[in-house]
Amino acid sequence: MRLLRKINRKLVGLIYLAFCKINKKIKVGKGVKFRNIPTIEMCKNTNLVIGDNVVINSEKREYFLNMHSPCKFLLDKPGGKIKIGSNTRIHGTCIHAYKSIEIGKNCLIAANTQIFDGSGHDLSFENADNRINTYGTNKPVVIGDSVWIGANSIVLPGVTIGYGSVVASGSVVTKDVPPLTLVGGNPAKIIKRNDEVI
Repeated sequence: MRLLRKINRKLVGLIYLAFCKINKKIKVGKGVKFRNIPTIEMCKNTNLVIGDNVVINSEKREYFLNMHSPCKFLLDKPGGKIKIGSNTRIHGTCIHAYKSIEIGKNCLIAANTQIFDGSGHDLSFENADNRINTYGTNKPVVIGDSVWIGANSIVLPGVTIGYGSVVASGSVVTKDVPPLTLVGGNPAKIIKRNDEVI
């Protein structure tokens, strides 16, 4: 039974990979693996670029944490793009780009992480009843190479996370993170830089 499940999951991943390769809005590199089926929603004039040897894991079985949902890639405004660098692994994460989200090479993104570049709605304090009709602002998100984002973290619009940095589980990243830095908390604050504890 377990072998049959493994074969089915692999087959589902291969079928989904084939679907992505024929979709002109999705560019898939060599050796990409889909573990179970992610949600991909794209409007006109948007692009999803997935580098070589990327793993998109939407399968909670065999993952070390409870994963609430499959991976989700949402591009719902014309001109939006998501770019994922080679050798990156993404588990049960939502990436919602209004404009631009770039994830570097060799990154680790743990389950239940939320990354988005737009607020969705304006504050509209002057007319709160109309808030539901607003679309908010957007600012690009850049995640550098070799970044590790812990489970249940949130990366907010306009954030750049520098090379080799680590975001502790459950953090809310509201501002830029320098390279080779450990941040954690809500809002995320610097805990350690290289070998220097803050």
